[in-house]
Amino acid sequence: MLGIQFLLDALTPLNLLLSVVGVVTGTVIGALPGLSATMAVAVLVPLTFAMAPASALIMLGAIYTGAIYGGCFAAILVNTPGTPSAIATTFDGFPMAKRGDGDLAVTCGTIASVVGGVVGALFLLLFAPLLAEFALRFGPVEYFWLALFGLTLISALSEGSLLKGWAGAAFGMLCSTVGVAVIGGDVRYTFDSELLLGGIDIVSALIGLYCVPVLIDLVMTRARHLDVPKKGKGFRLQEAMGYALRDKFNLIRSAVLGTLVGILPGAGGSIASLVSYSEAKRTSPRAENFGKGEPSGIFCTEAANNATVGGGFIPTLVLGIPGTPPDAVIMGALLVQGVKTGPALFTDEGGIVYTFIYGLLLATLMMFPIGLLIGKYAYRSIASFSKSVLVPVIAFMCVIGSFAINNNVGDSLIMVCLGGAGWVLNRFGFPPSPIVLGIILGPIAEQGFVQSYLIGTASGNVWGGFFSRPIAQVIIGLICLVVFYPIVSKKLFSRFTWFKGGRTNES
Repeated sequence: MLGIQFLLDALTPLNLLLSVVGVVTGTVIGALPGLSATMAVAVLVPLTFAMAPASALIMLGAIYTGAIYGGCFAAILVNTPGTPSAIATTFDGFPMAKRGDGDLAVTCGTIASVVGGVVGALFLLLFAPLLAEFALRFGPVEYFWLALFGLTLISALSEGSLLKGWAGAAFGMLCSTVGVAVIGGDVRYTFDSELLLGGIDIVSALIGLYCVPVLIDLVMTRARHLDVPKKGKGFRLQEAMGYALRDKFNLIRSAVLGTLVGILPGAGGSIASLVSYSEAKRTSPRAENFGKGEPSGIFCTEAANNATVGGGFIPTLVLGIPGTPPDAVIMGALLVQGVKTGPALFTDEGGIVYTFIYGLLLATLMMFPIGLLIGKYAYRSIASFSKSVLVPVIAFMCVIGSFAINNNVGDSLIMVCLGGAGWVLNRFGFPPSPIVLGIILGPIAEQGFVQSYLIGTASGNVWGGFFSRPIAQVIIGLICLVVFYPIVSKKLFSRFTWFKGGRTNES
């Protein structure tokens, strides 16, 4: 009965209006290159100070989930991730748009985003305390091995040469060490430049490595950015639903993976989407189509990164530990209103929490019609724009997006330099994705390794500290599976083929 009352509270006209406004605003901001979900929530959080806590949470959650979803628009239509979590969506989304299926790609992304968001919210509703306890078991050792597990995704992200993929990841990890060390405070690779003291910001690197090469290619080629779609195609909802039903297991698995990654503080949607993409490609019967415009590639990434919204709220609300940067902003907004997050929140402030969770579910469901409507006109508009309009607009948004993170012109300069380097490296077969992966995972791996080593040294058992913990052993097992499975499976398949051939010849 209480659950029904909380649902009815979430269905009040005011809360429904806040959900719609939040989803639309978040989607538009997330679709703009360089304007992340964190920025969307941070800019709009003052609007919620005069609201009731439950209504404020509903609006902020709607903005957050809308921004994560909105990142797929730029990823599909412009090949530039609107948010860091949409990195992997570019792999198959833009190839689909290039061949004239941008409307289908946007609809597939919308379906996957809704499925992922619903699964993440349901986990938040049903299993929040249990999953929060699981997240507490992750220490420095587990984060170190998780970062190494993330690096095994390079085999899925490398286009052509695996060696070049590893080289790109090494370059990315080297870039992540620039500035003040995560542990110890040593200043590294700044070359006495104040510009590099703060390190290389991940969003600036993302904009530079993905957006700037696209702008250069747009200027250098005569062909249109996208073919203008034929009239009458509409949403292509029936076609997209057919692909979704075919990939239903991939959708659910990716959403669950995204939720589990989301509850780990600091992991976020970018890691979740890359992990899901790697797993989907490894198990798919259409693995050779990944990277060429395969709808399964969009389903796995968008389901995963939207599931991190619900997953990230689990440690935020239950433990008071923000799962992602937007969660930290939302937690600050709650503290302003006098609501303290922590283990007692679900009992002391159950009305606020459960009303918010139902509101988050409703906002996620609203993404479906809102996203289809925005996506239909966004695709036609961007495809119809001439390059003389499209290039300056994207370039302006890239500069503003990189500057607005820290209000620092240096970040914009780093963005331009990395963009030029990324364009040159891409010409020699070094894709940007492994570089970005190295920049993302570098600080996580370094911090986990140094802290684990210091703890192991203090306890007199360094090796035991790295290999004796159960969760670490599970992650190590997954690393071995991902690394050695292709080799072992090929040998087993060749032996089986030889055995069958031998029997056939003898008979």
